[in-house]
Amino acid sequence: MDVFGGAPRFLAYPRPVVVQSGTDAVLKCQIGGDPRPAVIWERSNEKIDPQGRYRVFEDGNVYNLIISAVTTEDSGQYICKAKNSIGETYAAATLKVEGEAQEMELREENKPLFLIKPLSTRVGRGEDAVFSCKLWGNPKPEVIWEKDGRRLNEIFESTHFSVGYQDGGWFQLKIFKTRAPDGGVYTCKARNEFGEALAGAVLLVDAGPGHEEEGNLKMFAVTEGKHAKFRCFVTGKPKPEIIWRKDGRLILSGRRYLLYEDREGYFTLKVLYCKQKDNGVYVCAASNTAGQTLSAVHLSVKEPPVRFKQPLIDLEVWERDLAVLECEVPEDSVPITWYLEDRRLQPGAKYGMEEWGTKRRLTIRDIGVDDDGIYLCEMPDGGRSIAEVAVKGTILRKLPRKVDVLEGENAAFCVEVEKEEMDIHWYKDGLELRETHQTIIKSFGRTHILVFVNTMPQDSGLVTFLVGRSKTSSQLRVKSARHCPPSCPVAVQINTERANAALLSWVPAQDSRKNPPSGYVLERQEVGTGSQEWLQCLTTDSATSVEILGDSVPCEADYRFRICSVNKYGKSNNVEFPKTVHLVPVARIQAPLQDALVPEGQDALFSIELSASVIGTWFLNGTQLQEDERYSMRRSRAHQSLRIRGVRDTDNGAEITFIAYGIRDSAALYIQETNPLHCDLNKTIQTGCPIVLQCELSDPSAQVHWYKDGSKLHSQSGIDIISDGLMRNLIIHSAEVSHSGLYCCKTKDDTITFNVDIKDMRIKSIEAGCPVVLQCVVSDPEAHVLWYKDEIQLISSSGLEIHSVGNTRTLVIQSADCPAFPMLAIPVTNSTIFDVERTKSLEVGKPLELECEVADSTVPACWYKDGKKLIPQNGWDIQSNGTSRKLIIPSAELLHSGLYSCETSDDTIHFTVDAKGDLFLQLNCFTFGSNSKAFWRLDMTNIMICVSVCLC
Repeated sequence: MDVFGGAPRFLAYPRPVVVQSGTDAVLKCQIGGDPRPAVIWERSNEKIDPQGRYRVFEDGNVYNLIISAVTTEDSGQYICKAKNSIGETYAAATLKVEGEAQEMELREENKPLFLIKPLSTRVGRGEDAVFSCKLWGNPKPEVIWEKDGRRLNEIFESTHFSVGYQDGGWFQLKIFKTRAPDGGVYTCKARNEFGEALAGAVLLVDAGPGHEEEGNLKMFAVTEGKHAKFRCFVTGKPKPEIIWRKDGRLILSGRRYLLYEDREGYFTLKVLYCKQKDNGVYVCAASNTAGQTLSAVHLSVKEPPVRFKQPLIDLEVWERDLAVLECEVPEDSVPITWYLEDRRLQPGAKYGMEEWGTKRRLTIRDIGVDDDGIYLCEMPDGGRSIAEVAVKGTILRKLPRKVDVLEGENAAFCVEVEKEEMDIHWYKDGLELRETHQTIIKSFGRTHILVFVNTMPQDSGLVTFLVGRSKTSSQLRVKSARHCPPSCPVAVQINTERANAALLSWVPAQDSRKNPPSGYVLERQEVGTGSQEWLQCLTTDSATSVEILGDSVPCEADYRFRICSVNKYGKSNNVEFPKTVHLVPVARIQAPLQDALVPEGQDALFSIELSASVIGTWFLNGTQLQEDERYSMRRSRAHQSLRIRGVRDTDNGAEITFIAYGIRDSAALYIQETNPLHCDLNKTIQTGCPIVLQCELSDPSAQVHWYKDGSKLHSQSGIDIISDGLMRNLIIHSAEVSHSGLYCCKTKDDTITFNVDIKDMRIKSIEAGCPVVLQCVVSDPEAHVLWYKDEIQLISSSGLEIHSVGNTRTLVIQSADCPAFPMLAIPVTNSTIFDVERTKSLEVGKPLELECEVADSTVPACWYKDGKKLIPQNGWDIQSNGTSRKLIIPSAELLHSGLYSCETSDDTIHFTVDAKGDLFLQLNCFTFGSNSKAFWRLDMTNIMICVSVCLC
């Protein structure tokens, strides 16, 4: 009581009551409230007076309505209303009198029923047409035949048709010598005292040669509860008038029938939430002053796989009353969902939803005009039960739930009320409307009209009509026209009868008068390349055909084409033409074939450059060549090439010919032997000097490989392999004793061999009293050489001789015990380290590499920094390769400055490293000629020397 504040409330809702005809019926409900409410009973919006067959009495908080000696007329809904000073409430109870079922059963058993319906037929002009059907009914039904909703005697002479009856329930209609206007929908109406039945069929009359058919019957099926949509496209001058009929009866827009012309120009009929009674023949009839045409379709409404045990029943209720919809599902556990057309309903103050076993109930409280519509009860498997709820009251004709118009069109709303001169009001989004130049508000007796002129998107909103306590609403949606690109072209065709050309044609879309294209875009795609890219060919404005010539494509190929419509709002989908066409551009020779001089066994390459890409054919001495192991043909757009692998003597003088669309060119093939031009085959090189091996070929494209003692050589640090025109060079920057051996330069068919001997000119041991001869070879005979001992320059004097002959530089010491060389005699063992670069100065961040050479490649060496032994770790790398010993630091830092030592068991060499962060040294030298190669060396006195070698 505290929660509800004492307002009346139902403690127990009235239950449905089923009684036999002639007995008493008791409807009861339990109601609470403080103060005690006053309770009345109503039926059909009228209060029931407790007199005659009606009695009411109270038993505590239980209120009863007793109806004596009920008949089938008493069946229906009864409303129990409770009211006190705080509030009011109401509920509905259903009474069903069993005698009604027997009466309905009697009606069903005896009303007219079509056992065999009339069949649609087609006849030629002048032939007779016959419709036959078989009926059941008791008593025998009266039969009336109609055409397009009118009785036959109203439109035909009596001699033009006849109707008849035969034993067994057969009825017949015969039309004599049919004419074109006889085509249409014929209906057979059968009626007796228990009901009526209706069946329709279509007659098509062929107009004869040279005339089009006037109609076509199609079949269409839809599941119960779904929508059916029929479209008919009609053109003509003057614009035809369109009429839709079902089984001969005129169809008007209403709760379940929508009639409109869509944006594509189709006249459309939409049947919403189809029921079994929607089965039948639907006809679209178009007529103008020039004549009439028909299009017909037969709609079949299929029952759902799982049916309701008891479906919903249509209701007609008064405004502000209570409406109760009930149905029964197959099993207790089946859940259901309630909808008002496409809006799902939720339980609350407006809607009550209850379940008892297999029964399902929806209660609609305080029903209004906007509650008028189609209600659906849906099971999870899609099965639906449908009921129409008609709300009677002040508003006789309500607004549609929504109105869609295009920008710039007019939006009209019409309402009809029960009396004239009633106080009415129009609202949009809650604001009352007044008449302006764009908003027209008119009243004609009981009809009231609202029109929005030249609508814009901002006119969208909720439109409401209010009269007294009654209202009806509609959602206005104004759709912008800029979102409407044109429809794609139709009837696209391609004609390829003319050689090397394609004639493309198309027809504008049927809705082009409403949404005209400003032009068309044509695109092409090359077939067989693997690419899916479409490229634009051309655009055109009003033309509906265009010829594509071979000269308009970039290369010879098979092409497919597609087209789309465009306007300022966008473009349509693309439509592809039905087949491909082979097109060849007109090509010219840009670079002709050239004669080829090829060594025997090598590949011969011929190429031609054209102005366009075409498919060509290669010939050898007039014989067409095919792709195989010996012949390879390539086409890259406008470049064409032929490779002949391993030419032979028999190919000498052969004619090579290329032929394409309008092109022919030839060249000759000549054979030449491949022989390397041998040069100096024996080389004696001093250690530390570069080794340069060189040979010359007759074919610049020939491939060669270098070998040493049978092992293949590759370019690497200290070894360069260079190809320069006909020259092939192998360069080893600094010769070592291990580089001695047999070197080979091999082509496919020939080999040249070099014998290289490396002489170690360093002194191994010197006996006292014997002369000492030190000698080196330089690459430039004009080079000036200085000799040093212990960093002191030597000059010619008594006991010392310095000679320069050609490339050789010689120092002669007459006697090893010469006073100038008291310490010259140095025994050299296998672990002796030969002197190398002693001082390193480099920038921080640069790599540091220290290297020395031992006499024997098997001798181990250890590295030290400032007296501390070094081991390989992150940032340090110690390498041993032959007689070379290296210490490598990839990125030098200031802390890497210091004294480094490389030690063997018998010898030690020291390096001074100075890492600097802001200083660097750059040395430049210049060589003469592009064939020269330069090498930098540091001598024993830390002098950097640039050595230039000519590769002539």
